[in-house]
Amino acid sequence: MKSIKKNIDRQPAVAGKFYPADPSDLGKMLDNLFGEASAKECEHVRAIISPHAGYVFSGKTAASAFNQIEGEVTYKRIFLLASSHHVSFDGASVYCEGDFVMPYGKEIVDTIFGEMLTERFPAVFTNNPTAHVNEHSIEVQLPFLHHVMKTRYRIVPIIIGTSNPETCKRIAAILKPYFNPNNMFVISTDFSHYPAYSDAMRVDEQTQKAILCNDPDILMATLRDNSRKHIPNLATSLCGWTSVLTLLYMTTHNDALELKSINYTNSGDAKYYGEKSQVVGYWAMVVTDKKTEKSEFKLSESEKTTLLKIARKTIEEHLKGKNPETEEESDLPPSLKEYCGAFVTLHEKGQLRGCIGKLISNSPLHETIRDMAISSAFHDYRFMPLNAHELPHIDIEISVLSPLKKIDDIKEIQMGRHGILIEKGHRSGVFLPQVATETGWNKEEFLGHCARDKAGLEWDGWKSANIYIFTATVFGEKLI
Repeated sequence: MKSIKKNIDRQPAVAGKFYPADPSDLGKMLDNLFGEASAKECEHVRAIISPHAGYVFSGKTAASAFNQIEGEVTYKRIFLLASSHHVSFDGASVYCEGDFVMPYGKEIVDTIFGEMLTERFPAVFTNNPTAHVNEHSIEVQLPFLHHVMKTRYRIVPIIIGTSNPETCKRIAAILKPYFNPNNMFVISTDFSHYPAYSDAMRVDEQTQKAILCNDPDILMATLRDNSRKHIPNLATSLCGWTSVLTLLYMTTHNDALELKSINYTNSGDAKYYGEKSQVVGYWAMVVTDKKTEKSEFKLSESEKTTLLKIARKTIEEHLKGKNPETEEESDLPPSLKEYCGAFVTLHEKGQLRGCIGKLISNSPLHETIRDMAISSAFHDYRFMPLNAHELPHIDIEISVLSPLKKIDDIKEIQMGRHGILIEKGHRSGVFLPQVATETGWNKEEFLGHCARDKAGLEWDGWKSANIYIFTATVFGEKLI
């Protein structure tokens, strides 16, 4: 399908009202909010529930939700689902006219995908830009998203105009195939509106528990029960209930998923602005892949050889100006289809010639190796791009990584076995396990060099940073 780009970009509706319109002021405010937010405690996040009020009220909770996202992962699309505050209509509106203009630049919309939805499912999805023009519930999520993402992404902004649960079920059925590790879903909603502070805490806890049940029927029954209690000034206990309901229709009965609560506040908690007689409630929640006990990941010698061949073939084809072909998955063993991080390292006559990788990957291992081979050979900023004359002198080494494990005591680090990730704020640094062996550093030197040379912190910066460890299966052309 060919898209005719209309280039009617959606302009900010609430910049200067819900959040600062000046990019510098907005950046400073976000830095402060993320500094106060709940720390990252989840892995493999598939969706978040985040509030959409003014940042002085709900910003800390929103930052707590976005703090759970793996910002270094490349997502194919980020879906933003929000319920309309201004117009009522059957179905949902996908913005397809252009991009979202924000104070810091443009948020790129996947207009081709949006047009596909409206053309294939016109009874459910419409291209109705008026639903987006004054709507704040998607716009206020975007600065948080921009702040955490370290990779490029495209958004799919969807405003739900219906109040019919059956229509929400139809929306969910269409979107469910895209609810996979390649995409991220952001669900925009506040919770209770206008009860007293103590009443808000009680009703918001009940609504939160209903969502954690991962059952659309339980959520709807809870919302009806909340309404029947006739709590003074309670206008709604979940203003974006249609968006949350749509999420639950996608996640229910999936035992591989887990819903978790991260942070709760209400507008009465806001410094300088909090007023406790009538408040609005906010929850940060996530949907993650449920942790399962797996046997230790291992690769056979033939599987290691296959990955090395994929890396070399990819580089060779790239040098010839060809697009490297993706391996036919049906011909590959299951281990090469696993989703795990990996690094590809190139040496030329014993000297480092390139090294790039991913700690976390949302692609099968064989695809990650192909992508990292190209990056290491041609996009490592420390070196000139590899040329054909060098290739015969290059040997390839691959490190396949285990999942990250956060540690509280550096005694858990086993030198030569564990690699480390040091992370503080938006600064991070990584050493693979073999770095300790190659340098002969002791543990404090290993940590100090990673903190200073990789993360850009002080030598002792690791002492106040988050530290993660991982193991690596390391193999190379010279080692096989």
